[in-house]
Amino acid sequence: MRLQLHRFRLSKAVPLAISRGTTTAVDHLLVQVEDQGLVGRGETGGFDTGHRQFTTAAIATELEALAPRLEALCPEPLQALDPLLDGLSPPARCGLDLALHDWWGQRLGQPLHRLWGLDPAACVATSVTLGLGEVPAVLARLQRWRQQLPASRVKLKLGSPDGLDHDRALVEAVAAALDGGEELQVDANGGWDLAGARRMIPWLAERGVVLVEQPLPPQADAAADTAGFAALRGLAPIPVVADESCWDLPDLVRLAPVVDGINIKLVKCGGLGPGLLMARTARRLGLGVMLGCYSDGGLLNGAAAQLLPLVRWPDLDSHLNLLDDPFAGPDRLGDVLRPAGRAGLGAQPRQEVA
Repeated sequence: MRLQLHRFRLSKAVPLAISRGTTTAVDHLLVQVEDQGLVGRGETGGFDTGHRQFTTAAIATELEALAPRLEALCPEPLQALDPLLDGLSPPARCGLDLALHDWWGQRLGQPLHRLWGLDPAACVATSVTLGLGEVPAVLARLQRWRQQLPASRVKLKLGSPDGLDHDRALVEAVAAALDGGEELQVDANGGWDLAGARRMIPWLAERGVVLVEQPLPPQADAAADTAGFAALRGLAPIPVVADESCWDLPDLVRLAPVVDGINIKLVKCGGLGPGLLMARTARRLGLGVMLGCYSDGGLLNGAAAQLLPLVRWPDLDSHLNLLDDPFAGPDRLGDVLRPAGRAGLGAQPRQEVA
């Protein structure tokens, strides 16, 4: 098979601020594998979780080094390629994994969710994200989302550098702006220390917040990371979800006794193969599954959407905030996203990537 890489830029209509900084645009990679007249496509790119960082340039270098070894191989069976994929970083693996799955689905003439036996009727509404900022700007962002789609589930970023008082002011303002049928989640992106998290979680529950994501910074030491979540256990009757602390299946198993859910992101776990395994394992262990994104485009979120029937808390809104995405995202009815019914990932190019 032949591997090709194309770099492209994704620009946000509204910049997104979280506890670690603000993003206005990113450079991503289109990963293509071609064999037997079929082209499989994947998307990946660099990201930074505060304790692990990957650049798009480094990902491209990894994949370029692998290209000569792929020339003598076929995209199927996928299992035969695992030794090559296992040697890649998570985002590099993700790009190639998606392209291979897309090729495989096209080869069989079926969307991936159908090959996996998943039911699109089980999909539920995605959350839409409100970044950090001053109260008027955050409320204006909420109004902009409402003009675009129903916004029945709202995720508010917290962990402000201005401290817990600013976080509380944001929560109170957004909660007051929601009607009784809308759901408010919060994501601290690791922006609180343990003492702050222990104060905030019960306070958030009292104000109707339904979920708290990654309250503490991720720790490189697995035991310390697990102990942090354990110290928050039972503070309030709302789920605590691990994101930056949960990368792969060993992390999921480690955290299962001390969290209520995990956030799967394809570039973080290494693609659809690992993502499907994590989603099924989490459900078997009684954990809720969140499916998230970074500044991902329609191709990457369309790939993630193939897993949506397994997901309790979809969070795939990044492609809805892009000005120049070369691919259309997953199918959408209101704020409910569904996996495309076309073969493979079901990707629909809007324009060619130069």
